[in-house]
Amino acid sequence: MNSKGPIYSGMPATDLGTEGWHKPWSGTNGGSCVEAKRLPDGSVAVRQSTDPEGPALVYTRDEMLTFLEGAKSGKADFLVA
Repeated sequence: MNSKGPIYSGMPATDLGTEGWHKPWSGTNGGSCVEAKRLPDGSVAVRQSTDPEGPALVYTRDEMLTFLEGAKSGKADFLVA
């Protein structure tokens, strides 16, 4: 939980605070970056940097590990092909 209630996917990112957000992958994409924040329970929140007050998607540690491992091995390449 946070100070405003339970943590859930789709909640306002501002409810997760302003500290601890990072742009782990950023480049020459015109400022359209994904920001991520590790939460106290080990889950990961993700938000769009151009909309920091918008919704945050919350993933378990295992979900994030599975996604990252798949992306590293090329299984997500179809998303940008």
